[in-house]
Formats: sequence, C-alpha cells, structure tokens
Amino acid sequence: MSYLIWLILAIVFLAIEFGTVTLISLWFVGGSVAAMIVALCGGPLWLQILVFAIVSLILLLLVRPFLRKYINPKKVRTNVDAIIGKQALVCEAIDNLSAHGAVRINGVVWTARTADGKPVPIDSIVTVQAVDGVKLIVSPAAPENHSTV
Repeated sequence: MSYLIWLILAIVFLAIEFGTVTLISLWFVGGSVAAMIVALCGGPLWLQILVFAIVSLILLLLVRPFLRKYINPKKVRTNVDAIIGKQALVCEAIDNLSAHGAVRINGVVWTARTADGKPVPIDSIVTVQAVDGVKLIVSPAAPENHSTV
C-alpha cells in the first residue's frame, strides 16, 4: 500500500515542477518512482526512503547541470552590454587629461575615454572595452580590424 503514497508524491512533485518550471522538484519525481518500484517489489519502508533519497540526490547532482545548460541557454547581451567589443568612430578627439572625447556607435554619440590614457585623434576607429556610467572606455582598433561603424 505504500506504493500509493510514492505515486501520490511523484504526482505532487511533478505538479510542483510544472507550476514552477525551475528544476526544483523534478529530482524528487524520479526518487518517488524508484521508491514506488521498491515498494511494489516488497521492500521495507526504510529501504524505500533510502532509495528515494539516493536516487533524488543522484538525479540532482548529475542531471541538473546538464539540463540547466539547455533550459537556460546563454543569455543574449542587450542594450549597453551589446556594444562591448564593437568598433566605434571617434567624432571628437579623445584626451583623458582634458576630459574630452566622443565616439559614434550605432548612430549614438557617447562620451569616451581611452583605457590606456593615450589621446586618440578624430576619425579614428576604436574598440569599446567597457562601459563606465555614461562613458565608453575604448582602445585603438587594430588596422586590419577596421569595419563599417
């Protein structure tokens, strides 16, 4: 009769997983099914509980990382993070000492400073290294990497 308890638990854990879809209780469904099989084979309650715990733990440790990779794929960078690594055109000479400089990227003009502190002349191509508040931190692009900005 204990197999019914394990069946009910498996259904409850499955319902919780469908409700959250965050891989929280899926492991317990597998553990409940394994314990139900032990109960159907006549195993004692302590063995059913032990099988439930071991199977649930194994599923959690081995399968969860694999599934998370496919359920939560790499996030696509958007907004300001998407411009890091892109090239920009210097539309106002960059000079960190005088706190001047601007670049145009994707049709938007940004205040810019260089990562190494060296000045960069107007109409140069630079690569965005980071974003610091409303300023882009840039470095001169390698000549062979110039592309349309």
